[in-house]
Amino acid sequence: MASEIGSPLLNTARHLHYMREALSEAYKAYDMNEAPIGCLIVFKEKIIARARNMRVTNKNTLHHAEMLAIDQACGVLGDWRLEGCTLYVTVEPCPMCAGAIVQARIPVVVYGADNSKSGCAGSVLNILQHSGFNHRCEVVRGVMQSECAELMKAFFSAFRLEQG
Repeated sequence: MASEIGSPLLNTARHLHYMREALSEAYKAYDMNEAPIGCLIVFKEKIIARARNMRVTNKNTLHHAEMLAIDQACGVLGDWRLEGCTLYVTVEPCPMCAGAIVQARIPVVVYGADNSKSGCAGSVLNILQHSGFNHRCEVVRGVMQSECAELMKAFFSAFRLEQG
């Protein structure tokens, strides 16, 4: 159920297009001194939600890009079920976001960079595809991986310099 971006079965042009949009949100987060993670949700080839991390700005643990995008998409569709949607995010979702994705019944998650510290699409855990849950996601990994990873690396390098 997990796919690598190099697979000929994937519509890579579509994934690249939407990941560029998610990366645009990540750059906005970077400019706000937020962890540079961007997310968008697509339904019927239309972007219905876009968000970036706002945890520091809003002083709220829940304000990860995925959580904010899911909230927006629920409002747009008028339902808690986001069936038929694809979630694009620049970094592999954390446990909280992966849990929300499963609860929202999002069928496809496309992400850029792996998250070796808290990724829950296979790096640390695989909440998105856990057989014990009643919903599992198709996961596409590594879309614009180097661009997404480099942005995170640049952010945390600068952050460490500021911290002394």
